[in-house]
Amino acid sequence: MGIGRSGSVFSHPLGRLALGLPALAFAAALACAAPVRAAENLDSYLEGVRAKYGLPALAAAVTRSGEIVASGAAGKRAIGIDIPVTVEDRFHLGSDTKAFTATVAGTLVEEGRIKWSSTLGEVLGGRVKDMNPKLAAVTLEQLLSHTSGIPSDNADTIAIYFNAVGFEKTPTALRLDALERWKTHAPEVPRTGSPFQYSNLGYTFAGAMLEEVSGKPWERLVEERIYAPLGLKSAGFGPQATFGKYDAAIGHMLDDKGTPTAMAWGPSADIPPVIGPAGIGHMSVLDFARWGDWNAGQGKRGPKIVSPETLAVIHKPHVTTPPFKNPPPGTPSAGDYAFGWGVVKLDWTKTPVLTHNGSNSMNFAKILVEPASDLSVEVVANYPGQTAEDAATEVVKHLYGQFAPK
Repeated sequence: MGIGRSGSVFSHPLGRLALGLPALAFAAALACAAPVRAAENLDSYLEGVRAKYGLPALAAAVTRSGEIVASGAAGKRAIGIDIPVTVEDRFHLGSDTKAFTATVAGTLVEEGRIKWSSTLGEVLGGRVKDMNPKLAAVTLEQLLSHTSGIPSDNADTIAIYFNAVGFEKTPTALRLDALERWKTHAPEVPRTGSPFQYSNLGYTFAGAMLEEVSGKPWERLVEERIYAPLGLKSAGFGPQATFGKYDAAIGHMLDDKGTPTAMAWGPSADIPPVIGPAGIGHMSVLDFARWGDWNAGQGKRGPKIVSPETLAVIHKPHVTTPPFKNPPPGTPSAGDYAFGWGVVKLDWTKTPVLTHNGSNSMNFAKILVEPASDLSVEVVANYPGQTAEDAATEVVKHLYGQFAPK
């Protein structure tokens, strides 16, 4: 997620200004989460791919029908740091966080606190006065499907993300501040072709709507409604390493010459918290797989986060994305977008799959979910850009071919 396209319409690394597109009780929840099985160790395979692409670290997992059937990790936590990664290491998810935001929205829709058709004006008009009428008419559904007319990241949105107020207000207050700064803009939907415009700012506003109707910060909503029920003990937000420790896979920033620097802690180690709903989640590849497995089960396996019917709304296509000419490897030339998920039939999948890429320009994550096969594949790397995408795509394709039902 973010600024700078990393090779997919569903990947938006929100990083350093390379502009472009881009409930059950806890114990019961743990019993329902996909168990870790040593059915197949992927370490050796992943080491070969990691070395081929020159990545610091690479991890992956596969789930089928409620179980993690394969997992592995290879490489080091950071360049110059001789600490091997494990499948328990936290990796950054980037824009793959968007599906969490959409699912939280589904929980609040089911509670009657908000509707998919609720508008910015209805929910936040009392907080942000004198919104442009067209902006006030934007719906939650449009924000979650990138069809609101709010643009992809540009100089104006970046100025909102990176400003001195970020050191003076809470993330919740900053999201309202972002809307205040944007309120005079009229959304502009493309006049021809698809209305799809991948918008991190739109997801920021969606997060503000969810905070307003729930009375809780977006971060707590995700923690209480998804992380805790699924037993995702490694899951959190922001830079994946504890301040002062190399206790996770550390992201790497590339300079203009492509030289990597490990970015362990502090504000430079992630995108600004204001746009958290668009992409600041982190967790281990095993926990990422538990999330993927829950989606692959279409909400029919516990824990109950939303009903299968609501999850079907989240998963269904809501807009056809613009076609891409000569797409990079791993990037579909066409597809659809749901709420926080791309919906694409790839040349090598049996059916349309849910998929998304995520990056904060220091890390890379890719997820593929095939509900028809009750299968998911997750790949994470502590390195950004096309190199990481190519490696992740190779792994996802290989593991899908190995583990998908014949």
